[in-house]
Amino acid sequence: MALVKPKLVATDLDGTLVRKDGTVSPYTREVLTRLEALGVPVIFVTGRPLRWTTPVFEHVGSHGLAIVSNGALVWDVAENVPRLSHALESQVSFEVASRIREALPGSFFGAERIDGFALEPGFPAGREEAPQQELAELTATPMLKLLSLHPEHQPDDYGKRAQEAVGELATVTHSSTFALLEISAYGVTKASTLAQVAESLGVRAADVIAFGDMPNDLAMLTWAGRSFAMADAHPTVRECAGGLAPSHEEDGVARVLAEVFDL
Repeated sequence: MALVKPKLVATDLDGTLVRKDGTVSPYTREVLTRLEALGVPVIFVTGRPLRWTTPVFEHVGSHGLAIVSNGALVWDVAENVPRLSHALESQVSFEVASRIREALPGSFFGAERIDGFALEPGFPAGREEAPQQELAELTATPMLKLLSLHPEHQPDDYGKRAQEAVGELATVTHSSTFALLEISAYGVTKASTLAQVAESLGVRAADVIAFGDMPNDLAMLTWAGRSFAMADAHPTVRECAGGLAPSHEEDGVARVLAEVFDL
């Protein structure tokens, strides 16, 4: 008996759909276009902030939705407006940062918001210029994600110890190969927001196929009816997912979708 085809595709971007050079391959683009023609929405579900997601919006399709910042924001691509937001409130983010700093001295913090981000002095700016703010100012307004970085810890250990320190104040995850944590309002994950979007589209979890590669994808892969880890995914992701896809450099998502949908 043939499996019923999924009604919604949910995919992470970095390390999953997008290649190392930041592009989407012609083959993957073709598969996404064919799914759109079949009326199957493809939802990008990413830890990226909004400003880093816009370059791939052309591949979202006519449904025009993307979930960014690990579920903190649903962006309506067609209308260029937020459709849903789950903010980390100011007092909570300050308490979360204080607890992490007490438990793990040497931590630095940053704040991701819809309109940009800011960093504490000492937090590496990376590829963008960012205003520097002391913790009280940094956490003075609600944010989509609180970032926590430590120059010495390993990411898995840092994440575990930070979550223990934070408890039920917030949800801690990570998607980097170094100790950079992504902290959301408690209970907000890729899965929780994807579930809301799927419900609005009349799609059950059992009819969703999801792809990911890092710990911030675990909740989504557990929630979806069918799930695939990328070949080079984090060990916990490979253990959690129901199937294994070729790597993102080998068009793994597109190849699995072409097989599943008989494209």
